[in-house]
Amino acid sequence: MTKFTVIAILLIVFILSGCGGLFSKNTGENGDLSGDSPPNAYIKVDNKKYDIKLGSYCWKSGCVDKVGPVEQLKDKEPIQVQAGEGIALGMDYTPKPNEVHLSKISNDKEVDAELKGNQFTAPNEKGIYYYDYGVRWMDEEKENLSHGDASYIFVVEVK
Repeated sequence: MTKFTVIAILLIVFILSGCGGLFSKNTGENGDLSGDSPPNAYIKVDNKKYDIKLGSYCWKSGCVDKVGPVEQLKDKEPIQVQAGEGIALGMDYTPKPNEVHLSKISNDKEVDAELKGNQFTAPNEKGIYYYDYGVRWMDEEKENLSHGDASYIFVVEVK
C-alpha cells in the first residue's frame, strides 16, 4: 500500500466519522437517533389516537423538504373535534425531542398555537384548522446543534 493510499483511506474515515456525528445524539450506547427517518407521531382526541403526517425533516439519512401543510393535506379528511376540546400530541420514541413548536393555519394566516406540555386546546370557532408541529432533538452540550428535526402536520375541523 502506498503512502498516498493510506492517507486517502484515513481521510475518508475521518470525513465519514465526522459527518456521522452531524445527526447523532448521546442517547444510547451507540449515540444515534434510530431509524432512517423521524419517528411517527400522533394526536389524541377524546382518548382516540390519530396518526399525523410527517412533513419536512432532517435526519441522519439526510433532509427532505416538502410543501406546506395546507397543500399536503388538501385531500385529507379533517379530524373532527369539539370547540375548546383538549388535544394531546405524542410519539412512541425515545429520546423525546427537547424543542417543540406548534403553528395553526386558518384562512391563509399562520399563528403560534399555545402548547402546555404536549397538549393544546382546539379553537372555539367552527372551521377547518391546519397544524404544523415542529420538533427538534438539540444537543444538550453544544449550543445550536441539532441532531434531527421534523415537522408533523394534521388538519382538524371544529364542529
